[in-house]
Amino acid sequence: MGFLNRKKIPDSNLDHKLNCNEIKSATGQSQGQDPPIFLMTPAAQALSGFFVWTALILTCHQIYMHLRFYTSPHEQRHIVRILFIVPIYAFDSWLSLLFFTNDQYYVYFGTVRDCYEAFVIYNFLSLCYEYLGGESVIMSEIRGKSIESSCMYGTCCLRGKAYSIGFLRFCKQATLQFCVVKPLMAIITVVLQAYGKYKDGDFNVASGYLYVTIINNISVSLSLYALFLFYFAARELLSPYSPMLKFFMVKSVIFLSFWQGMLLAILEKCGAIPQINSVEVSVGEGTVAAGYQNFIICIEMFFAALALRHAFTYRVYMDKSLDLQGRCAPMKSISSSLKETMSPGDMVQDAIHNFSPAYQQYTQQSTLEQGAPQPVSRTLNSLSTRGDTEKTLLLSSDDEF
Repeated sequence: MGFLNRKKIPDSNLDHKLNCNEIKSATGQSQGQDPPIFLMTPAAQALSGFFVWTALILTCHQIYMHLRFYTSPHEQRHIVRILFIVPIYAFDSWLSLLFFTNDQYYVYFGTVRDCYEAFVIYNFLSLCYEYLGGESVIMSEIRGKSIESSCMYGTCCLRGKAYSIGFLRFCKQATLQFCVVKPLMAIITVVLQAYGKYKDGDFNVASGYLYVTIINNISVSLSLYALFLFYFAARELLSPYSPMLKFFMVKSVIFLSFWQGMLLAILEKCGAIPQINSVEVSVGEGTVAAGYQNFIICIEMFFAALALRHAFTYRVYMDKSLDLQGRCAPMKSISSSLKETMSPGDMVQDAIHNFSPAYQQYTQQSTLEQGAPQPVSRTLNSLSTRGDTEKTLLLSSDDEF
């Protein structure tokens, strides 16, 4: 009997240990199958890193080629700025994914991304202006034409009105306000995050996320509406430049990523995206949705880089850059072009021109040819970005604002 009793005790302990191991094994498997855990695995970081670095190589090569064949500064400065969105979005999202377990870092990384995306919207509209020859040329083409009523483009409320300088002014102002509101909201987000008043996906009235999201949504919608209006007015003039692909790419990268992030936050709030329940890992509300957003953006930027190579090709500028001996621009010239491209001076001047009451009845006309005949104007501003060869003229308009 004693021998049997001694045998039962180990059997009981063994059964208890087996049960504990089974529970731990089952828990480990459930954690391994839990979707949010994948964001922290080396596989997720390696997969996203592959797409990110491939997108960086493709886009940086395209930027280099534009700077090497920098023959149309008015156009290419905006193209290069637009192309930089891929490296900034991709690398920013990848860093956020690498620091996923720290639920504060992604907010700070996202601030850089938010500030630059507003800059891209402005540059895309400015590029369309440059394609058509500037404000004065656009105004001469569309002035006095009746605005076609279309619910698709949001012009149904403009029935009976005609295009004027006020229309172009509104398009620029709507995009420039996004350049102010978006960085301002990004700074407010960082401040609220530091004081514990901001959490992604927290729609509580006491949280700053709700109000930041509402303001950003209004601002981004107004900016998108302005782009739609301008495309609707100048679609025939822009047809030689394949505007649909360019417009779709910019809209996809900026606006769809914004609404994509908001949708993921709502899904997490509704419980469709499970939280991470682990003793070792503790993340705040909204972090899992933001992690998925960053992972998806890493993948999307690879395809965006491929599409942008076709949308903003450098080949149309290649033939113009070769001199009589067939030599290309030296590295010094490339660095100078990059410095000029990243200077925000033209945006500051454009903001002054579009918001200052003194310039409401004037259109801008730029020229790069020294000694070229200049139309009669009341105001003349010279830019110093390329010496004395680049000038902006302000031409009087007879339209009422």
